[in-house]
Amino acid sequence: MKSFVQILKLLKNYKPQIAGNVFFNILSTIFSIFSLTAVAPFLTILFAPDDIALPATVPEFSLDSTDVLGFMNYQFASFIHTYGKEQALIYFCIFIVIIFFLKNITSYFTLYFIAPVRVGVVRDLRESMHRKLLFLHLGYYSDERKGDLISRATSDVNEVENSIISSLEMVFRDPILIIAYLSTMIFMNWKLTIFVLVLLPLSGIFISKIGKSLKGASNQGQSKLGEVLSVFEESLSGMRIIQAFNAQDNTQKRFDTTNNAYHRLMVKLYRKQYLASPLTEILSSITLAVLIYYGGLLVFEASKEGFTGAFFVTFIVIFSQIIAPAKSFSQAYFKIQKGIASVERINKVLHAEELIREPKNPIHLKEFKDDLRFENIRFKYGNNEVISGINLNIKKGEKIALVGPSGGGKSTIANLVPRFYDVSAGRIAIDGVDIKEIPLKELRDLFGVVTQESILFNDTIANNIRLSRPEATDAQVYEAAKIANAYDFISAFELGFETNVGDSGNKLSGGQKQRISIARAVLKNPPFLILDEATSALDTESERLVQDAINKLMENRTSLVIAHRLSTIQHADKIVVLEGGKISEMGRHEELLQRGGTYKKLFDLQSFQ
Repeated sequence: MKSFVQILKLLKNYKPQIAGNVFFNILSTIFSIFSLTAVAPFLTILFAPDDIALPATVPEFSLDSTDVLGFMNYQFASFIHTYGKEQALIYFCIFIVIIFFLKNITSYFTLYFIAPVRVGVVRDLRESMHRKLLFLHLGYYSDERKGDLISRATSDVNEVENSIISSLEMVFRDPILIIAYLSTMIFMNWKLTIFVLVLLPLSGIFISKIGKSLKGASNQGQSKLGEVLSVFEESLSGMRIIQAFNAQDNTQKRFDTTNNAYHRLMVKLYRKQYLASPLTEILSSITLAVLIYYGGLLVFEASKEGFTGAFFVTFIVIFSQIIAPAKSFSQAYFKIQKGIASVERINKVLHAEELIREPKNPIHLKEFKDDLRFENIRFKYGNNEVISGINLNIKKGEKIALVGPSGGGKSTIANLVPRFYDVSAGRIAIDGVDIKEIPLKELRDLFGVVTQESILFNDTIANNIRLSRPEATDAQVYEAAKIANAYDFISAFELGFETNVGDSGNKLSGGQKQRISIARAVLKNPPFLILDEATSALDTESERLVQDAINKLMENRTSLVIAHRLSTIQHADKIVVLEGGKISEMGRHEELLQRGGTYKKLFDLQSFQ
């Protein structure tokens, strides 16, 4: 229920449209009831075999159903007497056409006003989810499967649209219709209406039980779909390895196992969903049969009180009009139960805890003046401590290199500085200010990041470079490309800087992608650079071009370099050797070689290779 309430909260931005929908629903219902209640009395009098004798005076009007019927009969009889049966019939047919025209016009406007609500709520939900994903800490993505997140952002949001949002029209319309028709039936004969009020709740109990079961099956189905998409995404990402090791059959078996499990769940779910319509119709037919039997007895006994056969037929017609909205309302209930399962999966993202929080009393820091300090910092992944009491001072203008065996904590330190993660203990300070006290945007504006994996988006080269400064001019983009040794190869493309790089930059080589990433950092022109093994995955020629671009980028900037190839950091002001989350050695290249420790072993090993 809470999940459905959350969806209803999204409607607050669409109050005028909802008001318009409700208003025209009421009008449509009035025209519908009027057209149904007028036909039987008029035709009964029109086709009466004997001449109609009018009362001497107009019957007194009251809210009693018998008096209302008498008043209507008098007016119809007077109209027929004045114009004659044939002319009255023509006028009545025109009247019916007008009533149904108004009914359908108002029905159209109910849909006209609900359309922006239906589409808008889904748009708002997508925007909220995308914005949340953009600001969640990176650790969240380590714990979640990418395919499952994609499933929640696409399939689950689509399920909300197809189930809950598509049912909004029924939710706003059908209760009005049911209440209006029931009120009319109570007014006509309260005894007969009691049967409806007793039998309909019994029907609702059956429908509710199936709906709860449907919600559970739908939740399992959406979760399993997330697994299917995860396996599919992994297959696409690892296609080269799959084909290299002839692992197609095993990979297909793994996918088939997950896909078939999803298939079985969805068959079960749809079979339950398809019960809604026939079950509602069967229960309605039972109710109608009881109604006809008991109503027939009342006609036999109470025709003298005005409850005639024609009046009973009108009652039956009005009751039959309840069946359609009751049926669609029950279908909407089933759909909403199915959609709530998707809402709950979406809520796990929307309500995910944001571990990287903005400071309550921020200290604004627009520039980097003196130094960056690591003061006895510690960091854990779960229960595993990967950084253990590191102290390090990086002065402005220094080039610091982090080296060491894999798993030593080099990349973790690089992720802690711009607060992709927060330290578990100790603090990191810029110019004496704890980075947790600096607004995130201002903090990250101080850094430029180039990683081992070049992240490019399916857009033009110019827009990928301009990501760091959207307001940058073309001239500034071109200059950044020149510094990054990227201008020549970009200009060689037919479309130049307007060339689309493809999905993840797959139209470019590794060296080209890396130089575009460096151009992006050049354009940002940050005071502090973080380079995370930026040349480790390149061939010799590409490495030379990229390293040259990196050297230009580091000029007059403070730099933190994570190096795999030690030849690239020999001229660093300070080399820090990390082992097991601790600093084992620190000094310049020549100093560390003379000590004969871990750094010399790593250097000798690479020299031998």
